[in-house]
Amino acid sequence: MFLLKLLSRNALRHRLRTGLTILGITIAILAFGLLRTVITAWYAGVNASSAARLISRNAISLTFSLPISYLERIRQVEGVKSVSYANWFGGVYISEKNFFPNFAIEPKSYFELYPEFVLSPEVNRAFVTDRKGCVAGRKLAERFGWKVGDNITLKGTMFPGTWEFVLRGIYRGAEQSTDENQFFFHWDYLNETLKKTSPRRADQIGVIILGLKNPQTAAETSLAVDARFKNSLAETLTETEKAFQLSFVSMTEAIVVAIRIVSFMVIIIIMAVVANTMAMTARERIGEYAIFKAMGFRGYYIAGMVFGESLFIAMTGCAIGIALTFPVAAKFGEVMGAFFPVFRVERSTLYLDVAFCLIVGLVAGIFPSWRAVRIGIADGLRRIG
Repeated sequence: MFLLKLLSRNALRHRLRTGLTILGITIAILAFGLLRTVITAWYAGVNASSAARLISRNAISLTFSLPISYLERIRQVEGVKSVSYANWFGGVYISEKNFFPNFAIEPKSYFELYPEFVLSPEVNRAFVTDRKGCVAGRKLAERFGWKVGDNITLKGTMFPGTWEFVLRGIYRGAEQSTDENQFFFHWDYLNETLKKTSPRRADQIGVIILGLKNPQTAAETSLAVDARFKNSLAETLTETEKAFQLSFVSMTEAIVVAIRIVSFMVIIIIMAVVANTMAMTARERIGEYAIFKAMGFRGYYIAGMVFGESLFIAMTGCAIGIALTFPVAAKFGEVMGAFFPVFRVERSTLYLDVAFCLIVGLVAGIFPSWRAVRIGIADGLRRIG
């Protein structure tokens, strides 16, 4: 306690300078934490992927569909336990700014394959039996103030027209990493309408989801599925759910790399600021260090005071920055919920905050402590007065 009191009093001799340095560290840690959380949110879909699921799509591109008739042939593949399907709908609620993921699905088999979307048996039954029924995630329902039984109208973009739904349930995520901003409705409702308005687009699906009997057979099952449709009009590309999600992230890899670089540059800049503060502090106290030497204190004691003060400043800023990261991240997640449905600060980010602040404190104290230890008693005493 005495040592901590000594370090704090030394650090607060120049309150304004120390305060501004701590403020700089706080802002740097806050910025670093948010940037790292953005990267984590970018990979949220990848991290939440299940090893027991495969995704099969058109080998050319996701923009091309697959015939619904493929389902029965895929069910016959060795290693496949269950099959479902989904179609990206791309509808908007009221205006284009109200964007959220919405899918046309086969309700019964889809939710069996995705147990992380939790619905009560009663709600699931109500959804399955209502052709115009839909379910929405908890966060999405809170965002628009939806309640069970509400009529919801989406404007189609990929499928033009006005589409009316009845909210039959609100799902919640089984884990904190589960996306609760999605919207699901019956593929049959979409398909029946397309048969009347655009017959060529009917009986087509975007992706086929395969549940595996054994996750260890993912590679063999993928090859077997693709072999079934080799040289057909719509060849398939089957991959693990994680690989499927990574394909989307790879499209924006340059942005992720840029964010990583900026996050590390923030730490380097604040390291220079703290080093400058400690250099000024050591220069002002050369006379004091000479007196300590004259009284018999060894170099390691003087170096310990410099390093201790540097670490005190760095860790104080770190503690305040970490404390502010949680409320700021929560607010950022609310505002950017449409783009980052899962936005939470990971423990690994906090560990990096602490580790980098320790490095900043130690590196910033190297040159000032070396200078304080090397100063001669006579040279130091000349600076007094």
